[in-house]
Amino acid sequence: MTFDTFLMVDWSGGNDRGAAPKKDAIWVCAARSGTADAPVYLRNRQVAETWIAAFLHSERAAGRRVLAGFDFAFGYPEGFGKALTGSDDPFAVWDWFAARVVDAPDSNNRFDLAGEINARFAGVGPFWGNGLKRDIPDLPRKGLARTDHNMPEKRAAERLAKGAFAVWQLSGAGAVGSQVIMGLPMLARLRDRFAPEVAVWPFESLDQPIAIVEIWPSLIARAVTATQPEGEIKDAHQVMLLAQTLSGLPPRDIAKLLDVPRNAEGWILGLGHKAMLEEAALAQHAPPPLKNDCFAMPQGATWTPVDEALAHLQAQLYGVTLDEVIPLDAATGRFLSEDVTAKRAHPPAPNAAVDGYGFAGPAAAGVNRLKLVDGRAAAGAPYAGVVPEGYAVRILTGANLPTGVDTIVLQEDIRLTAQDISFHGPLKRGANARAAGEDMAAGQIILQQGRKVTPADLGMLASVGIGKIKTRQKLRVGVLSTGDELREVGAAATSAQIYDANRPMLCALAAQWGYDVIDLGRAPDDRARLQGILDDAAVRCDVILTSGGASAGDEDHMSALLEGTGSLALWRIAMKPGRPLAMGLWKGKPVFGLPGNPVAAMVCALVFAWPSLAVLAGGEWRRPQHYLLPAAFEKSKKQGRREYLRARIVDGQVHVFPSEGSGRVSGLSWATGLVELSDTAQKIAPGDLVSFIPYGSFD
Repeated sequence: MTFDTFLMVDWSGGNDRGAAPKKDAIWVCAARSGTADAPVYLRNRQVAETWIAAFLHSERAAGRRVLAGFDFAFGYPEGFGKALTGSDDPFAVWDWFAARVVDAPDSNNRFDLAGEINARFAGVGPFWGNGLKRDIPDLPRKGLARTDHNMPEKRAAERLAKGAFAVWQLSGAGAVGSQVIMGLPMLARLRDRFAPEVAVWPFESLDQPIAIVEIWPSLIARAVTATQPEGEIKDAHQVMLLAQTLSGLPPRDIAKLLDVPRNAEGWILGLGHKAMLEEAALAQHAPPPLKNDCFAMPQGATWTPVDEALAHLQAQLYGVTLDEVIPLDAATGRFLSEDVTAKRAHPPAPNAAVDGYGFAGPAAAGVNRLKLVDGRAAAGAPYAGVVPEGYAVRILTGANLPTGVDTIVLQEDIRLTAQDISFHGPLKRGANARAAGEDMAAGQIILQQGRKVTPADLGMLASVGIGKIKTRQKLRVGVLSTGDELREVGAAATSAQIYDANRPMLCALAAQWGYDVIDLGRAPDDRARLQGILDDAAVRCDVILTSGGASAGDEDHMSALLEGTGSLALWRIAMKPGRPLAMGLWKGKPVFGLPGNPVAAMVCALVFAWPSLAVLAGGEWRRPQHYLLPAAFEKSKKQGRREYLRARIVDGQVHVFPSEGSGRVSGLSWATGLVELSDTAQKIAPGDLVSFIPYGSFD
């Protein structure tokens, strides 16, 4: 089912909201082919109806088919129409309200009309929520006051839509009843105005150029929260995102959303397809997928130097996670997806840096004597008056400088009487006072996109009034071990089997780096089962770390599967420990195939996965901090490969683990970092400076 234009309308049952855009008002937005216009604010229903009618006329004149969505119920629970109008025809209810609703920009009769309807029923109800100060006959203020009205509390749609409110509630948080009463007359008039080119879903077949449907933006609430820019009104953003999302769906998906039985209650577009709509909405803001050849090194490469491999990853990788707006208390460890600017200056006003006495400076050399004014200035309790020339005021650290004060003398430097103070000068103007904005100015960029947020950052952000920031969602890192020889820690194992050391180690590393870890378990040397695990991981994860099966042997199934996708890059890294790295994409998700040896797996994870995951998570390419320290060991190495030695610091000197064998897993625990030896041939004697990388440099 094909539509050219999608118009979404966020309605309101209240009075005129004024000329300036506001929340809880009427917002509209149109989109075509996945591209949305700017949301439009409409101050009241009269302005909105005129605007919508003009828009539909212009779209029809241009020959475009329109799907127009309105965010209020098109009908009431089963039985209400017959009780009100004597007919189950939903349009009879529309016409009934159109004939009786009195609506002006600053007033309407919705509460009185609801009371009149309630009077037709036995007992009390079904409408409730009198929002006026005066009492209205038959309209209770509380829902519990209703009795014996024999109407269902919710439509079938509301029963299925988690969090949806009943159409009977006219006021209070989440109330939608007023929107329905004030919206149905408008729909009735639009239907009459555009007949016979209009059809209403799900009451009629949508074989006309204009389709009117019921929407509920909360179906994509997760996507709205994740993508809403700082400072933008939620109502405006959600109509834009819903219009953009629907207009970008293929016709078969639109047909799927509209495939519901005809009924008299009405239905919410997309109900039952929430996950699909939210994913489509989030995808509108998702980065492009990695290229299938992103890991491919230039042809002819055999042994790849470490620096060349790192430069290739830095050039090819970019953020793959979505944006979301989160509160500060959830932001530690997240990567900023946009620059952050100070909402206000810090300090916001000139203030005192010390406890003392404030006056208009400067103070001359010699003895200065100033009279005291009554009162004092304290942090949060400013002095309300003006300090005249020749006078001083008691002022405490952090207090705003009163009018007439620009200089402060420390309380330790004065002689105090009941009437005045005296002190020795000179003292320059502005001494012991902080200027407004001397730390941060309003509008100044204080953190840049790609930064990983620290606890110290939270203090800075809070100090300039920022309570929410836009960050990347947490990177979801799947960790998988492969090999028939592996056994779970704690299980029985023969001498031919080994315990899986890589998975707990790599899971802990990814968690330490601040990512959401998804333990994918162990995969046997069975290509079909490994493929199934990868298929599942591609849905659940943003990136996959595997160990084992990364070379080109008979049982290296990971390499073989990645080769089948056309994305395999089997890197032979000129480094020790390490060498085989299998890089590729599985259903668009990057896979890092690390060596099976635990020592090599950890070193390769630190050297290659650590900076790569930071970029995939939305951060900057990172290099660990190196320290040049004297060696407490001897070493001779050949030309042509980078070497990483497990090492620790003792009395300011670097000691290395006695064995360089990659089978000595205990060396990883013994060490507190790595010595990095460059690709050149070299001989190291005790006292020579070597490059030491603490484990702590990798977060």
